[in-house]
Amino acid sequence: MRIAPLAALILLSLSPMAQAQTPAAKPAAAVSDKPLAVVNGKAIPALYADLVKNQMAQGQPDSPQLDARVRDSLINLELLSHAATQKGLDKEPRVAATLNIGRMDQLAKAYLEDYVKAHPITDAEIKATYDKIKAEAVEPEYLAHHILVPTEAEAKKLIASLNSKKAKFDDLAKKNSKDPGSAKNGGALDWSDRRAYVPEFSTALVGLKKGETTQTPVKTQFGWHIIRLDDTRKPQIPALDAVRGQITQQLQQQRVRQAIEAVRAGAKIE
Repeated sequence: MRIAPLAALILLSLSPMAQAQTPAAKPAAAVSDKPLAVVNGKAIPALYADLVKNQMAQGQPDSPQLDARVRDSLINLELLSHAATQKGLDKEPRVAATLNIGRMDQLAKAYLEDYVKAHPITDAEIKATYDKIKAEAVEPEYLAHHILVPTEAEAKKLIASLNSKKAKFDDLAKKNSKDPGSAKNGGALDWSDRRAYVPEFSTALVGLKKGETTQTPVKTQFGWHIIRLDDTRKPQIPALDAVRGQITQQLQQQRVRQAIEAVRAGAKIE
């Protein structure tokens, strides 16, 4: 049973970190000084439309109809927020806290984006990271099949069936395996190194010779496994250009981590 790979460095659960990981957006076109609308004497800046249009567009092309929807939405937003303020709802603790968190969220996002922009990723860093990944890729990769069942007795029965040549591994996997990810493919697993699997599975897999099947059921947290090793190979490392974007994103995540560590280091936290 494979372990789901961990996502790249998770630093924050709020949106600023996620936004800071992505490449900087293209510069926006100049915003008109003319208000988008004037509601009860209060102007709604045209900049507001630019900020919310992408969210409302949802992949739709720019159009007069979209502009009209954005304008109406911002007018409604102004009217409703004013009505809420008139009733004193902005002073209600949960509302006030939500507003403050939103403000902090946007400021944090702006700070992290500015930090990443001020510390650009260099080609030398990308190359050094790529070379490090290549140097660490020494684990061989394994191609295997497996059958997962809930009991040891059932696993032993299937092993006996395989040894007697009464059934093929793929057919037994399709019929009996409880692993939804591989059962439909006859128990086939993708090329992976041993670190992709839980320890018990990994140890059993590595101990097999090519074409060999485990003769003793392998117990893991998922159940009982029968494992067949099909082949091994040296890891295939893609060319630098193929992974440049991923490496750049990883280094940007490191920049975000550095920014967070720096502000925390200078803070008094009780």
